[in-house]
Amino acid sequence: MERELDLAIGIRIRKLRLQKALTLDDLAVASGVSRAMISRIERAEASPTASLLARICAALGLSLSAFFAEEGEQASPLARRQEQQVWRDPETGYLRRSVSAPGTASDVDIVEVEFPPGARVSFPPHAASHGMTQHIWLFDGELEMTAGEVVYRLRPGDCLFMPVGEGHVFHNPGNASAHYCVVLDRGGR
Repeated sequence: MERELDLAIGIRIRKLRLQKALTLDDLAVASGVSRAMISRIERAEASPTASLLARICAALGLSLSAFFAEEGEQASPLARRQEQQVWRDPETGYLRRSVSAPGTASDVDIVEVEFPPGARVSFPPHAASHGMTQHIWLFDGELEMTAGEVVYRLRPGDCLFMPVGEGHVFHNPGNASAHYCVVLDRGGR
């Protein structure tokens, strides 16, 4: 199953890159991900981490949710749980579920995350993500969010608003999984 997802991710990145008439070098410069790594991902020889995939997607003008949406799928306002795209970060083991219905005209993506104890994911500043914003709404566990120089400690029920393009770090300092929702606004992209 993981191999199939790696193949699908690689095929989708290559297709999107070619649709935008980008070379591997062009995408590498735009994303800050090495040409060699993008090539390995496109050939399903490497599983991208959440951070790498987010940077590639941003350079292609997509959110992770839009990237994982089924291409050509008939848009429906209803996204049933069993049909929602699920992806596990190979580096941290965090589980990401695209909750919002794919293919709709909305600039908002809703993502549910199960973030393992001790996990940390860094999203460095990236120009392609400027203009995007997100709300992080914690349901269970603990979450430490770093935005610039400021560290926010979230407890269940807390919600943090922040820009995406300036870079940030998700960290679970607790002993239990953190369960939270990300509401991402692509800002008319």
